[in-house]
Amino acid sequence: MKISCAQMDMRLGDEAYNYAHAEELIREAVGRDGADVVVLPETWNTGYFPEDLAAHADQDGERTKGVFSALAKELNVNIVCGSVAKRRGDKFYNTAYVFDRAGACVAEYDKTHLFTYAKEHEHFQPGDHTCRFQLDGVDCGLIICYDIRFPELTRTLTVQGVDLLFVVAQWPDKRTMHLETLARARAIENQMFLALCNSVGTAGETRCGGHSAVIDPWGEYLAHAGDQEEIISGEADFSVIAGIRNSINVFRDRRPELYFN
Repeated sequence: MKISCAQMDMRLGDEAYNYAHAEELIREAVGRDGADVVVLPETWNTGYFPEDLAAHADQDGERTKGVFSALAKELNVNIVCGSVAKRRGDKFYNTAYVFDRAGACVAEYDKTHLFTYAKEHEHFQPGDHTCRFQLDGVDCGLIICYDIRFPELTRTLTVQGVDLLFVVAQWPDKRTMHLETLARARAIENQMFLALCNSVGTAGETRCGGHSAVIDPWGEYLAHAGDQEEIISGEADFSVIAGIRNSINVFRDRRPELYFN
């Protein structure tokens, strides 16, 4: 599977530009790199995040679903559509969408761990479910940014059968080392492939750090970005997973009866 991460520089509160630019990057990833899956970062539709969410959030995700369902079908590509700021009723959510090659929305996930340090919980509602789905027959999971600091969430997904984890983020440059370390650790400890798509550029006083990556189950980079807008692509060979898990069998050797819930 050829996985492309579109390390996008979005404009804060400029949805018209952001939708058009996200589509442009997806077309480039497919046309240039032959991507099977293209990944976008967190809250790319608005940036992270405008003060007046009511004026910018996607109502029930309708715009996102309309644009990217059609695009996935047109290009015959899977799209992990990052996450968008979404309005549902009178509440707001940080929601990820995934579309398969036929344009079907195969996953919808509201970020479960809201970043209280940035007061995200004062603007968004937390999700109440994990995210698993299949793309081209591969068992996949998805988490959003701050979720990666909670290894229980990723291990839960992997025990349920996930072989590829997508991480979509708007992670600041001053903590880039944390993001890279956590991403490689999640891949190594769960013996899976991981595709991290972070953003770049500024949102208010915060600068996002990029360093998106496609990582193999040994924690090695198959593709690794810098700190500017770019598309990176790496190829995942899922046939190696069984051998890794059989040789260092952490799933057999787990002691869940000793762990807290």
